[in-house]
Amino acid sequence: MGHSTAQFTLVGPDRPVTAVVGEDIMLPCHLAPRMSAENMEMTWFRSKLFPFVHRYSDGKDQYGEQMPEYQRRTQLLKGGLTQGNVTLKILHVRVSDEGRYSCFVQDGNSFEEAILELQVSASGSAPHLSIEDYQDGGIRVVCRSPGWYPEPEVIWRDLSGQAFPSASHTNSREANGLYETQTSAIIMENSSRNLSCLVRNTRLSQKKESTL
Repeated sequence: MGHSTAQFTLVGPDRPVTAVVGEDIMLPCHLAPRMSAENMEMTWFRSKLFPFVHRYSDGKDQYGEQMPEYQRRTQLLKGGLTQGNVTLKILHVRVSDEGRYSCFVQDGNSFEEAILELQVSASGSAPHLSIEDYQDGGIRVVCRSPGWYPEPEVIWRDLSGQAFPSASHTNSREANGLYETQTSAIIMENSSRNLSCLVRNTRLSQKKESTL
């Protein structure tokens, strides 16, 4: 396939686009210099050109070989095509949407491609604290919180805000790809029981905290 030099380049974001699970996200991409893309062909894809995430040619969306997981979840923002915008909107972001995307535009024999990275995040619910059992002269307290992505950071703190060591820590994947975190701490009988469990999404710098 002869690749003649295109009369344009494609510009995508130079840093990862961050999306929150369940929300809609725009993957920006535009032609430079700005020119109409209405009569061009464009394909948004993941690792290979087919099946695709979204395809537009002959002036309309083509759904024939769309990846099943993106069906009814993609929109090419048509209003921007005359200004060279080929931005894709993804609806109801899922964990599995995370990764690299290619924006590929073809005009006759010439084509250009821009690569961008989508990072996905989710902040779970406020941690649930429970006293599980008595062990070794102390009480085992467990902090559980589902719905996080990526794996969250968990910190026990005492009333003065000092970090308190955890006894065990596990993260498990839920069916939707999010993480449930479970962390325990041992409080000795003679110490004050006021511990708080702080769970933090490092990517969004959001945190949820509960106190016993």
